[in-house]
Amino acid sequence: MLSMNKEILQGREVIIEFFPVGNVVKVSAMDVETLTEISIQGPANATQDVLKRNAVKRLEYVLKKKGLIS
Repeated sequence: MLSMNKEILQGREVIIEFFPVGNVVKVSAMDVETLTEISIQGPANATQDVLKRNAVKRLEYVLKKKGLIS
């Protein structure tokens, strides 16, 4: 579990999981409050910080698009 300290998701609990599959890593991120979940894929040689940041940005995008955050 990860408590995000970003401006938009500040104070929200986000669960992030990493699933290595060959040369890629599938990253899932879920906002606990809304139960909104996204997944992205990235290269297996990318750092977890980069993959985590990209997943959180995607989650923010989806939450904004659904009107769940502003």
